[in-house]
Amino acid sequence: MDTTQEGPPVPTLTVNGAAHPLVDGASLLDLVAATIDRPLTADGTPEDGGRLGVAVALDSAVVPRSRWQDTRLAEGQTVEIITAMQGG
Repeated sequence: MDTTQEGPPVPTLTVNGAAHPLVDGASLLDLVAATIDRPLTADGTPEDGGRLGVAVALDSAVVPRSRWQDTRLAEGQTVEIITAMQGG
């Protein structure tokens, strides 16, 4: 007996070129924190007080950090999260 159940397709968005499941009600702040594996405050700064060095574009438009918390994500959107690196 086949016990595999197929439910409705999971909504996704694209993050840095890869499909990513969309959590219902997730904000851009939630996605950035999960992607960089670092807790962020409501204004997008790291809870540990350190520097962040991250820029985010949603559907090719840069989103200021001050708007991350209020920017809700939707199925099919494309997010690019760019992290500054030292060196040369």
